[in-house]
Amino acid sequence: MVQTENIIFNIYSIVIIFIIYFFASKFFKRDSMADKLYMQILNVTVILLTVDILSRFDGKSSIIHIMLNHSGNFFLFLLSPVLPSLWVAYVHFQIFQDEKRTKKLLLPLCVINAINIITLIISQFYSWFYYIDSNNIRGPFFLVPASMTIILILAAAIIIVANYKKLDKRNCFSLILLAIPPFISILFQIRFYGISLMLNSLVLPLLTVLLTVQNHKIYTDYLTGVSNREKLDAYLKEKVCTSTKEKSFSAILIDINNFKHINDTYGHNMGDDALETAAKLLKSCLRTNDFIARYGGDEFCVILDISDKKDLENLVSRINNCLEKHNRSGTHNYKLEFSMGYAVYDYQTYKSPEEFLHYIDMLMYEDKRNYKNKIKVTV
Repeated sequence: MVQTENIIFNIYSIVIIFIIYFFASKFFKRDSMADKLYMQILNVTVILLTVDILSRFDGKSSIIHIMLNHSGNFFLFLLSPVLPSLWVAYVHFQIFQDEKRTKKLLLPLCVINAINIITLIISQFYSWFYYIDSNNIRGPFFLVPASMTIILILAAAIIIVANYKKLDKRNCFSLILLAIPPFISILFQIRFYGISLMLNSLVLPLLTVLLTVQNHKIYTDYLTGVSNREKLDAYLKEKVCTSTKEKSFSAILIDINNFKHINDTYGHNMGDDALETAAKLLKSCLRTNDFIARYGGDEFCVILDISDKKDLENLVSRINNCLEKHNRSGTHNYKLEFSMGYAVYDYQTYKSPEEFLHYIDMLMYEDKRNYKNKIKVTV
């Protein structure tokens, strides 16, 4: 009866994953490594759920049932470490956002899976090491893929904990959630053998990851990868509402100087590159909990948990230093320059988010006028 319930539960899980796959394929990017890894996780989960169904055909004397049972267990052992390996790679990329670095990680993960495959092949020649009795209880080989799975899950969890400051809180939650249910299910399965819920327990975390990614994409600027104007308006409103006399915040409005000249001289592709470069440069100067959004066109807005004007001025100086260092590197044909308006939000003025933005917008255009006057004097 337990085996029948497991099969029904697996089929139910497969149906849900197909639904997740359908919606994910609608808005995921084909050239995104994170999206590719997520889709592969879905694929492997469905395959594992399917072979797990085959492994449930036990306790029967017919040759067909025996073949299905042994084939199911064989491929279950074979693919068990693949799923957590993909998850380790997915977590690594989400944290470091470096495709080359994550690809280097794939090599040791492939080695781990190769060891599992070789061990499985060798075990076929030793019945005492690999066997499935009438109660579907596996031999000692079962410990090899199970141990690898647990180790990889723990490795991913350690990567998340060690780098949690680099992650958005919601993203961090979805990644951790992807590890906890399977790990608990493995411990539960060890205690109550025959009840396998590890693969089924992935459905809810995978759905959570999908919703988190979807939410992120809705509020993310497609070109630069920073937050968009809609997210900025909501975040700024929240900061104004929670601001107090003791704890306020700051904002910087940034405009790329001579952006039209870059577009007209080098083409729109180079203009897009300038926007992406500006976003990356700003992110490199900020802390992980600082907020950055594309305000519109060639303008960006940064919101910081800074209540002291001097600290804000120090940050602006750091951005200018990063900008000078970038221009000295000579990596681009164009020179990247910013005009900035910035201020600490004064709680006692009771400015609305729109009024505060308008205020720093005026400061930014004042800085831009000073920049143009400086250019005229130089010429």
